[in-house]
Amino acid sequence: MSKRYALFFDIDGTLVSFKTHEIPPSTILALTQAKANGHHVYIATGRPPIIITNLGAIEHLIDGYITTNGALCFVGDEFVTCQPIPKSDVMTIIEDSKAKGYSLIVVGKKDVAVLDPTGDVERIFQQMLAVKNLDKASPLEEVLKQDILQMTPFFPADYEQQLMARLPQCISGRWHPEFTDITANGADKGKGIEAIARHDGLDISQTIAFGDGGNDTSMILQAGIGIAMGNAIDTLKQQADYVTTSVDDDGILHALRHYGIV
Repeated sequence: MSKRYALFFDIDGTLVSFKTHEIPPSTILALTQAKANGHHVYIATGRPPIIITNLGAIEHLIDGYITTNGALCFVGDEFVTCQPIPKSDVMTIIEDSKAKGYSLIVVGKKDVAVLDPTGDVERIFQQMLAVKNLDKASPLEEVLKQDILQMTPFFPADYEQQLMARLPQCISGRWHPEFTDITANGADKGKGIEAIARHDGLDISQTIAFGDGGNDTSMILQAGIGIAMGNAIDTLKQQADYVTTSVDDDGILHALRHYGIV
């Protein structure tokens, strides 16, 4: 393939296996070859920067980041977008979490606060997803002095609908049955791709997005080519241009070979 593409990768369930919590060797090899062939490599994740700790094997290949589902995007030390949640909606979510007793992660521009009365953050993020650095969480009152980019409440999808009806300036992107990510209207991975493309002078038609969860829908639709992992949710597969094999079955390598990237 003579064209040069910008490749946007989700982390959990796309680059990193839910089973091993590591990047498969075939994926490391594929991204290394793609970069050597002149393509750009970007991350597009719901994680805030402080907990992006599982990309060590490919960090040197990455050209830029879409984080917190598009609310904070950066290339090198330069912020491309920073879209905070309105303070009124931030307080609505915090007050609701205290009233209902569910766990909540509050993501500021620099720091995060963890409210974990149920133990769900510990159980899911640290034990099941192997998320690191949450022990570096800051007090809520300190984080609230910053722009709040994302709120991650731990509750099922049926209650999510009830709460979102009270948050007119927010959207929700669920990629796990036990929690969702809430960001400001207009902050999603698809908008993140648009912002990075403008910043780096990329043609949207020459972007390829890879994902597996509900919060990947916007970028699968926005990119020139949208690729769903074999382990992706069914609704994402239905909207993708191509469905590859699972993250644990060399899905990234297969997809990049299919499109002649490697």
